[in-house]
Amino acid sequence: MYINDTNIIFYILASIIGLVIGQFIEWMNERIIENKKVFSKDILRKYKIDFKPNYILMIITSIIYTSLVYKFGVHDNFIENLTLIKYIILTPMLLSILVIDYKKQIIPNRINLTMFETGIIIAFLYGLSNVAITIDMILGMIAGIGCFLVIALIGYLIYGKDAMGIGDIKFIGALGLYFGFSNILSITIMSFLIGTILAIILIISKQKKINEYIPFGPFIVIAAFINIFVPFEIIITALKMILTLGSYKK
Repeated sequence: MYINDTNIIFYILASIIGLVIGQFIEWMNERIIENKKVFSKDILRKYKIDFKPNYILMIITSIIYTSLVYKFGVHDNFIENLTLIKYIILTPMLLSILVIDYKKQIIPNRINLTMFETGIIIAFLYGLSNVAITIDMILGMIAGIGCFLVIALIGYLIYGKDAMGIGDIKFIGALGLYFGFSNILSITIMSFLIGTILAIILIISKQKKINEYIPFGPFIVIAAFINIFVPFEIIITALKMILTLGSYKK
């Protein structure tokens, strides 16, 4: 049986792997926060004695992995599968950043560095078949860092304090290696729109004070997942409509 030209077996495998990775993210978050090794024999000892599944992360990761298989399919050629592979690798890091930044207001250097190193390898692999893709990925990294540095500088000049954490700048730069120039620009714009809307909701609902710090990493993560699953043309059209207050016409 095939769904979207992909054998159903791959969907089942993706779902199961997603459940396992989702629980691994829970373990990884705890170890990173405690500044301990992620890949350790302790994981076997802990889960043998005290196994507490994080069903939310497990289900979310499983759904994302299954959705990735549906969107990108599984092909015979390795290069054709590279987009699927890079997002499968990226997903746990994105979800980890979302959780840690939300809870601790920090994006760990360990995750940013791992994301950057993996992105460089993927960019190199793309270059084996199409150098233009590699160049676009490098430009995406530069554009991401550049945009956030400018925003951080403007924020500092206006408010006299850091408006953007260095972790966010490193994060968006590493993310640019996965999404390329145009996509990282749309992610940047979307993250600020999402952040603004959610910040207003949190302030109005009195869950946050107007001068209270709100972590920005989760907004970038949400924007990244939107970029993965929503066609670029639809995103651009929606952004034009929002930024022009509905006056944009095709």
